[in-house]
Amino acid sequence: MTDKPVLEVKDAAKNAARPKPAGNPVFRMMGLPNFRFRLPSRNWLIFLSVTGSFTTAVLYDRYHKKRAQQRWCNIVSHIAKEPMSTTQMPRRITVFLSAPPGDSLRAVREHFHEYVKPVLVAGAMDWDVIEGRREGDVRAGLAEKIRKRRRNAGEKPANHAEGEAPGEDEDLVQQLRDTAGVKDWEGVQGDLVLGRHTWKEYIRGTHEGWLGPLDPPSDPLQAPASLSDPPQPTPEQSFLANDANSESKPGAASMEPTSGPETQAMQAGDPQSPKEEDKAKDAENGKPKEEEKPKTPTQPLPYTSPSAYPSATLPSSIPEALPPSTILPFPHLLGFLNTPIRIYRFLNRRHLADETGRELAALVLARHVRACKVNTDFASSADPDALPTDTARQLADSADVVPTRQRWEQEGILEGEEKDWHKSAWQDRTGEEERVWKDRTVIDPRVGERMRLFELGKDDEERAKKDDGVEPSAKGMWENVKEMVGWEEDSSVKGWEHGLVGEESE
Repeated sequence: MTDKPVLEVKDAAKNAARPKPAGNPVFRMMGLPNFRFRLPSRNWLIFLSVTGSFTTAVLYDRYHKKRAQQRWCNIVSHIAKEPMSTTQMPRRITVFLSAPPGDSLRAVREHFHEYVKPVLVAGAMDWDVIEGRREGDVRAGLAEKIRKRRRNAGEKPANHAEGEAPGEDEDLVQQLRDTAGVKDWEGVQGDLVLGRHTWKEYIRGTHEGWLGPLDPPSDPLQAPASLSDPPQPTPEQSFLANDANSESKPGAASMEPTSGPETQAMQAGDPQSPKEEDKAKDAENGKPKEEEKPKTPTQPLPYTSPSAYPSATLPSSIPEALPPSTILPFPHLLGFLNTPIRIYRFLNRRHLADETGRELAALVLARHVRACKVNTDFASSADPDALPTDTARQLADSADVVPTRQRWEQEGILEGEEKDWHKSAWQDRTGEEERVWKDRTVIDPRVGERMRLFELGKDDEERAKKDDGVEPSAKGMWENVKEMVGWEEDSSVKGWEHGLVGEESE
């Protein structure tokens, strides 16, 4: 009993001897509690490390991406400052966009606005867009554009009647420009293709427009098939196959109904089907007829097929060199299991912006244009590519070496993007749908040797390396304040013109 009061006295004396932490007087006067700074716990450290690292990587990539885009914008920005006549149309290119496999057109549109449009706007470029929402739309649009050009050049279709009005071939806008004395751009125009899938349609449409006829296929059932479509059996083969199946399955006939009102009506030669009888009964009872839904417009069928390229006649209106083109990469990967790859690409978009800007600068400057290359595959025990040029030519001239196939440069452009395509691009389909993405790229030598590609010159590359990617008009906060107040020596805007108080000094 006597020990308890003694312990309480000792604890009270110990607490009284320990002074309370004073804390920060500023916080105390503001009425804030006394904060004790200490290290966060283990879980907080893990959370802050992960989120901080990812945020830093995103901000770093975004900063260098903007600098890369600004670098190439500075390379082409001088074109926008050049004077132009009021009777001269600006340079106009054609942009080809197509929905990627397994996705909608929105993805490629966002890619265009984020990576392509800033450089085109910096170079004061004008463009027309040919979009495709499904496979084959870009091919049909480009082929029709080329056929219209051939008609305007004086080429007539096979079934063209004498005295027939041009109709849709006449361009009213072009007539108004000719009347007003407005001239088109006399230099190089160019085409811009986004993605491997659009490039394959671009090649198919170019060949169809120049090697195909001007008349559409008369019979849709006899439209040219793609390379991946299997050969259709003839009526005789189908009849023999049906007979063979019926003989090999003796019990198949017993499975079919041999009696019934519908079957007897069909055997009796009744022209009306059960559905037609129901419609007739509804009409007699006064029920309104159901309105048939309008069918969606089908895609225009191709006028020719790759197998008909060698036998096609080259039109006289084809130029010696087709409009040059630029192909931009469009990495598009879908799927939950591909999330690590997609995150890696998301954190390295600065490389994509730099590569896209380089190709766009070559398109906007249009100083260097080259022809497409072609490689020949040889069948020999020795590899001609590993030998000197003279030795390879001697081997090619010898009887032991036989050229097997020519591989054009257009066939291998962005070929690595095909492995990222959705599986729907490789599935077999039935019907009249095209399989341009799945088919092999076929190049006719007469068209392939006329195709051109834009190329960036060495002097432009050196100028881009020296550019730091900062906008010329960009200034710091202190420089903007000095200019607004009027402290700069060469400042043309004084402080009082901004509404500040002051006296004018002469």
